[in-house]
Amino acid sequence: MVSSKVKTALDFLPLVVFFVVFKWVGMPEAIAAMVVVTVAAMLVLFTLERKIAPVPLITSVLVVAFGGLSLWFNNDTIYKMKPTAINLLFALVLFVGCIRKKGLLSYVMGSSLQLTDRGWWLLSRRFGFFFTAMAVVNEIVWRTMPTEWWVDFKVFGLLGCTLIFTMLQVNFIQKHLKPEETNTNA
Repeated sequence: MVSSKVKTALDFLPLVVFFVVFKWVGMPEAIAAMVVVTVAAMLVLFTLERKIAPVPLITSVLVVAFGGLSLWFNNDTIYKMKPTAINLLFALVLFVGCIRKKGLLSYVMGSSLQLTDRGWWLLSRRFGFFFTAMAVVNEIVWRTMPTEWWVDFKVFGLLGCTLIFTMLQVNFIQKHLKPEETNTNA
């Protein structure tokens, strides 16, 4: 089992490399570096765990696809659309689950949280709206701001918004925790 610190480092390493390379060299090099480091991180994770969770796998595939197309066509606009695509994909999956009366976040977070079925459904819906909003905001930022600003937003803004939104869900999560099972053998 890989420690959570190693997983976190592997999750954030591509983003850190992207930011540093962009600031030192430029966008095409930053995109190329992020693609390479993303693939390397997934290979390391697979080597250590013999599996890759669906969310990092999907994200990695989209990084490689959008990054590769952006480099192939020498057009960073394609890469700027990647956060939009990822956020809309996650929102779509969560909304489809909600329509089917399933809180699909439980499949991703179920081992760390024990919520009621309604709690998972509502939390999935909330995150669906959040991901939709982040897709819209990304579109606004990359279309109206210089690339330098978009990179800062991608690295700090999206992450910051996600952390803040997640922290704002703590009270909601506490209200929808499953009641603890009592030990009847005592």
